[in-house]
Amino acid sequence: MNNRKVSSELASWLKAILIAVIVVLVCRQFVFTPTTVKGKSMMPSLQDGNRVILSKITHIDRFDEVVFHATDSPDKYVKRIIGLPGDKVEMKNDTLYINDKPYEEEYLDELKSSLDDAGLFTEDFTLKELTGEEVVPEGEMFVLGDNRPNSKDSRVFGFVPMERIVGEVKIRYWPIKDIGIAL
Repeated sequence: MNNRKVSSELASWLKAILIAVIVVLVCRQFVFTPTTVKGKSMMPSLQDGNRVILSKITHIDRFDEVVFHATDSPDKYVKRIIGLPGDKVEMKNDTLYINDKPYEEEYLDELKSSLDDAGLFTEDFTLKELTGEEVVPEGEMFVLGDNRPNSKDSRVFGFVPMERIVGEVKIRYWPIKDIGIAL
């Protein structure tokens, strides 16, 4: 092979690699990003050390698992969206009420059944008691961890501004035995 062909082939490879790197960087910045779950506040849905992929372009809805920049520390938290703007949220006798309608939280069944304590899994509260607000304000979310007795969430730090949300948990890819799509 002559030098001209080698140079042309090398340039072609460099161009392909550069385009691939740019595509990955753009996708990671605007479409999806990987992250690692830290802590036990989302057990058993998500475990400490799980690796997940977040979608940055999804529509966030009630009961979605999201990662956001904490309002009370430099960390990122993963929690479940419970209250959307305009929602009235309260907990009575371990039942979640949103806009006065009771909701089953099936994602809590496994952890609730494993606890020996006959007490409440989630202590009673109203938004008014916790935040001084009757409903979730515009541009904010009310979040709770699934491991309610061991979760620092909106009951402690208040509402989460929507602009602090990094993305919705879509895929768990580590550990391998737990690979799956978030529901």
